[in-house]
Amino acid sequence: MPHRQLLHLVIGGELKDVADIEFRDLSKVDLVGAYASYDDAYRAWQAKAQSTVDNALMRYFIIHAHKLLDPLAEKATRA
Repeated sequence: MPHRQLLHLVIGGELKDVADIEFRDLSKVDLVGAYASYDDAYRAWQAKAQSTVDNALMRYFIIHAHKLLDPLAEKATRA
C-alpha cells in the first residue's frame, strides 16, 4: 500500500507574549512551507526554531493541515 500524504504546514513569527499564541503582526508571519510528512515538517520547524533562538518571542509551529482538510478521516481509521 502506498504511503498516504499527510499535509503539514510550518509557520512562525513573533508573539505578543510568550504565555500566549497570538502573533505580534500577522503580516510578518513566516510561512516556512508545506510538507508531506511530519518528519519533514519537524526538520523544517527545528531549523527555523534554532535559527531564532536568540529572540524569546519567536515561535514556530507545525500545523497538521491534513486533520483540518479531512477531520473525519482520523476518526474512521480509529474505529
